[in-house]
Amino acid sequence: MPASQLCSVDELSENEAKRFVVDGVAIAVVKDAAGDVFAIGDTCTHGDISLSEGFVEDDASAGSVDGPTLECWAHGSQFSLRTGKPLTLPAYEPVPVFQVEVRDGFVFVDPAVTVAV
Repeated sequence: MPASQLCSVDELSENEAKRFVVDGVAIAVVKDAAGDVFAIGDTCTHGDISLSEGFVEDDASAGSVDGPTLECWAHGSQFSLRTGKPLTLPAYEPVPVFQVEVRDGFVFVDPAVTVAV
């Protein structure tokens, strides 16, 4: 199945998550301050909470290998946008990270293609 066009890059606000549903899969898409676009599973693994309603932490100065994070608004678990790993409790299971392709200013994601980290 080919990747689905979700939006233009310009439609994404810096350091804010936007929710999309592609083939029944909820995906949170984030553009960080550097202009990189990430796509992760939109459901917190601690509870059935939409991560796209949470908070993006983009501390480029920290130089963390985990990169920017998306924090669940309900219980505070932070997930790496690069790896999907939870970096804080109470979540301990990762969320999927999807391959993102930016073509001609548009964001494409295939929910069947996850990134191995």
